[in-house]
Amino acid sequence: MITRIARKEFSDLLRDGRFRIGAVVVGLLLFVSLGAGWVHVRDARAQLEAAQATARDHWDSQGEKNPHSAAHYGIYAFKPRLALSFVDQGVDPWTGTSVWLEAHRQNDFLMRPAQDATTAQRFGTLTAAGVLQHLVPLMIILLAFGALASEREQGTLRQLLATGVSRRELTAGKALGIAAALGLLVVPAAVLGSAALVLGSNAAGSFLARGVVLAIVYIAYFGAFVGLSLAVSARAPSARTALVALLGIWVLNGLVAPRIAVDLSARLHPAPTAFEFARTIEEEMATGVDGIEPPDREAITNALLEEHGVDRVEDLPVNLSGITLQASEVFGDKIYDRNYGALWDTFERQSRVHETLALAAPLLAVRALSMGLAGTDVEQHRHFASAAETYRRDLVRSMNEDLAQNSRTGETYFADEELWESVPPLEYEAPSLAWILGNRTLSLIVLGLWAVGAAIAAVRGARRTEVAG
Repeated sequence: MITRIARKEFSDLLRDGRFRIGAVVVGLLLFVSLGAGWVHVRDARAQLEAAQATARDHWDSQGEKNPHSAAHYGIYAFKPRLALSFVDQGVDPWTGTSVWLEAHRQNDFLMRPAQDATTAQRFGTLTAAGVLQHLVPLMIILLAFGALASEREQGTLRQLLATGVSRRELTAGKALGIAAALGLLVVPAAVLGSAALVLGSNAAGSFLARGVVLAIVYIAYFGAFVGLSLAVSARAPSARTALVALLGIWVLNGLVAPRIAVDLSARLHPAPTAFEFARTIEEEMATGVDGIEPPDREAITNALLEEHGVDRVEDLPVNLSGITLQASEVFGDKIYDRNYGALWDTFERQSRVHETLALAAPLLAVRALSMGLAGTDVEQHRHFASAAETYRRDLVRSMNEDLAQNSRTGETYFADEELWESVPPLEYEAPSLAWILGNRTLSLIVLGLWAVGAAIAAVRGARRTEVAG
């Protein structure tokens, strides 16, 4: 019986002009956004590879110079674009994808497209994630708002129940019929996305696992809207009332809740402005803070003299400048760890506020999971930033150690390409799927609650619906 009801609902939807028009519009937007995203990621990867090669060539061919001067010469690090980023750009347009690595400074990321975009461009960026999170739920509402309310208004609900069909069977059949119609739109897009994923990744297997989880996330999201739409349709006095109520829910979920989440998270966990952050670091670098003191050159010198059993700096078997420069680096690293650690923690606490508010709007949970699986959330940006910073410190330390070990105080010392080429390139490994899902446990739980709760609400709503309008 459920299958028969599902077939009838599916056939009715296919004949419905609303479905045909909606499927064409949303389908075109979805396929265009997937294609545009794939082309964008492909081009960005090509540009990244070219930039990496150029940056490395500049480092290797910088000529003879003092190793610490080479550390100031520096090198760029580029955040890789992961395979699924063509679906969801996440925070990348705002955080940037490249960073300049040099001695004494932990720089901010550059190449932030949002800085150069107009207000309209920042609001109107078309992505597959945007279509899936906003337009597909709207289409579900337009398909399902009258599923039960219209049957009651037309007087056919009483006839259906009189044939022995239970309310639960009727609701399940309606849900399956709507899901089948929606599958005509979503399944081809999923196949296209999988093909793009395979073509766009050298490690397609690992990213296909992410893609499967992402598909499950969106299925749960769509299921929640199907269940919610049927629940409202069952309880609303008319199809028109059901449509108005569901459109109100859609606006709250897709437009109001994200704005409230941004404002509330910033109020609960305020982050310093860029000027305040830079000024704090500058002040702490000058004076130290909380037991982190600037290096004492005299104390370092006396310790070295005692260690090597000599009376003069000129008699030391190492270059004092290399030792003190590295001590200054270690001090600066502690200051940066203190301030950047607090800043990253603030951003992650803001992210937790968004996830918690997903109890009121499932879009917030789906958005967090989508960005996480695409590799474009705050946590994975921090993961790459930490890897780049570790690489910077290793590079600077190797330069200072070469200066300290291969020259003496007072000498003019130059290294050449043999030293530059001995520095390995940055090899970044993206976090595992388990790591990502571990960071998004709250979102997974909340989305699961929405999907299950919507299904229960639909069944209960059908049980209590009035037979006559």
